[in-house]
Amino acid sequence: MANATWNIDTTHSGIHFSVRHMVISKVRGSFRKFSGTVSLDEQDPTASSVSVRIDTASIDTGVQQRDDHLRSPDFFDVEKFPVISFEGTKVEKSSDSGLRVTGKLTIRDITREVVLEAEQLGVGKDPWGNIKAAFEAKTSIDRRDFGLKWNQALETGGVLVGEKIEIALEIQAVKAQIAEKAA
Repeated sequence: MANATWNIDTTHSGIHFSVRHMVISKVRGSFRKFSGTVSLDEQDPTASSVSVRIDTASIDTGVQQRDDHLRSPDFFDVEKFPVISFEGTKVEKSSDSGLRVTGKLTIRDITREVVLEAEQLGVGKDPWGNIKAAFEAKTSIDRRDFGLKWNQALETGGVLVGEKIEIALEIQAVKAQIAEKAA
């Protein structure tokens, strides 16, 4: 079976992250604007691929002052680097529903290979006849590898912002409709 194109349904998907704050707690956030496609071969998931674009200015931690700082040159520098991208380069089965998706993550024009541990949750038809597929994936990165180095030392030891970023994706994709050929 050939690969089918699936468009990420952003109203039913999420890109979330968490990072240690002051060593003792976590700050959580998400990106509100993103798009992407999944080329999915249901018979052979290893023949699949994924491409995602994230609008860095859409970062949202629920605190405007913090979000503004994250958009600044200290972190994402959204004026200079408006997009984070992920291009999947390899998909491997890790279990019956588990997938290991290797790809190139680009933040601030720095590209590193990352591995997403993913699970295909299922495929179904919505009430309007659209075919949907759902996935969850997670990974962690060291933010310093992508030029996100700003920090502040604490009097009690440690730093204000942790180096390890936990990333979690909840993706629902809709199968692209293929235009019927004219008879």
